[in-house]
Amino acid sequence: MSKTIDARGLSCPQPVLMTLDAIKSGEANEMTVLVDNEASRENVTRAATSKGWAITGISEDGGAYHIRIKKG
Repeated sequence: MSKTIDARGLSCPQPVLMTLDAIKSGEANEMTVLVDNEASRENVTRAATSKGWAITGISEDGGAYHIRIKKG
């Protein structure tokens, strides 16, 4: 099951907290996190990998980063 977290327009730590809450819930084993700044991209990536999730891709589209993560 896949989930999308839209954290565009939010500053850290909100995108990280939203990602960690989704990871903790266990509802999905794949997620796409949408953020709109580099700091959030880096922080979400770091938080996900610290919880054992793999970064399967990062792309940029129209000023938004799409971070794809998968349960390790």
